[in-house]
Amino acid sequence: MQHSTPATDGSADSTSDVRTPTAPERAWTEHVIWWHVYPLGFGGADTTGADRSPQPRLLDLVPWLDHLLALGANGLALGPVFASSTHGYDTIDWFRVDPRLGTDDDLATLIDAAHAAGVRVMLDGVFNHVGPEFPALQEARADSSSPAAALFRRDEHGELATFEGHGGLIALDHSSPEVVRTVADVLVHWADRGADAWRLDAAYSVPSSFWAEVLPPLRESHPDVWVVGEVLHGDYAAAVRDGGLDSVTQYELWQGTWHGIQDVNLHELAWALTRHDEFLDEFAPLTFVGNHDVTRIASQIDDERHHAHAVVLLFTLGGVPSVYYGDELGLRAVKEERVGGDDAIRPAFPRWSGHDAVSLVADADPAVLALHQEMVGVRRRHPWLHGARTRTVSVTNETLVLEVRGAGADGGDELLLVALNLGDEPLRVADPAPAADGWVAGRYAGLDGDVLVVGAHGWAVVAPRR
Repeated sequence: MQHSTPATDGSADSTSDVRTPTAPERAWTEHVIWWHVYPLGFGGADTTGADRSPQPRLLDLVPWLDHLLALGANGLALGPVFASSTHGYDTIDWFRVDPRLGTDDDLATLIDAAHAAGVRVMLDGVFNHVGPEFPALQEARADSSSPAAALFRRDEHGELATFEGHGGLIALDHSSPEVVRTVADVLVHWADRGADAWRLDAAYSVPSSFWAEVLPPLRESHPDVWVVGEVLHGDYAAAVRDGGLDSVTQYELWQGTWHGIQDVNLHELAWALTRHDEFLDEFAPLTFVGNHDVTRIASQIDDERHHAHAVVLLFTLGGVPSVYYGDELGLRAVKEERVGGDDAIRPAFPRWSGHDAVSLVADADPAVLALHQEMVGVRRRHPWLHGARTRTVSVTNETLVLEVRGAGADGGDELLLVALNLGDEPLRVADPAPAADGWVAGRYAGLDGDVLVVGAHGWAVVAPRR
């Protein structure tokens, strides 16, 4: 039998009087669950640049709001929707919707439909770099003495700097007052038209001082708009604090989750959770197990019996959860480092025909959708999980027992136990003892008197005895 060893992470003194700070105007984010869509892929648009024929693909997303709501989500996070040359991240015009997706009016229709259904909308702002057809860049290339040339950063050789070596992505000069003014105008322009949140692409490559200059006009005119930066590594808290952001993408937890499960090394996950708690002291990270830039979770984790464990963690840990379209259906796809290597993880979805998503999407797994719906339900019934901290009760390579603690609406102490078992032997949890009526959710698990028993490759969420 697998015996768990007590954790020694020093977190036993965690108390629910520690709250994750949220600006009152943006308190709605404590209850949002995003459904993240890459619109160009979703609508089947050509992303090579060969065919940019206009088509109102954004309108195809309107009926898919039914699926978003059936999932239990209440936020629609859109990938790039502004005019670009190919994949959306090589921008041509920040103030115009990409014709391959439709018109500005089509985006307004989608936002209005979402709002009517109680769904918030997040837009993707690409402000680190632009594409080769960006008008000011073309002007700068034609005349290096043009005022437009001052908008772009130069490398040590005096050449136009690129984003991470991508020749088609030219870096903006974030010290330029004109760049600051223009980006600030873009943020306000689309907030005026209904955007509830912004994702700042490649925020890790942009000086925090730039965001600190850009965001005040947005805060003044739209204090309820939430801003999350894409940050892969480094000092997350400093990125939030110095840039005036609300949140950043929690890649450290994503890595600890899939890698710890795939390698059957839950010590790695336990370590990631200690870092996660530190972030929660200052902000609520955007959490995810999949997005438009990474291999799908069902392909990251070889053992199908352990896919559910990642989903359980997504919805029981503190932060702002995001589900990447298709992950909730169990889709598989591998990101490849080559031209077109993202296509598989950014698939086209069929037009909504009034049926459920499982019947429409090839290879969709109804059991995976049901699991997501169940865990969203757990999240909804325990909204305090937004700012919850974890204490590792016990951990081995194959098992992890977490005490998840937070403050309820009345300020009282709330507590759940999350138990994961990747091994072939049952996991028995007697301390903390589960409440007799404490069952919340689980698979291959149950209560045996004062003991929670999690069978081989199972998981459980229970309330402990008070």
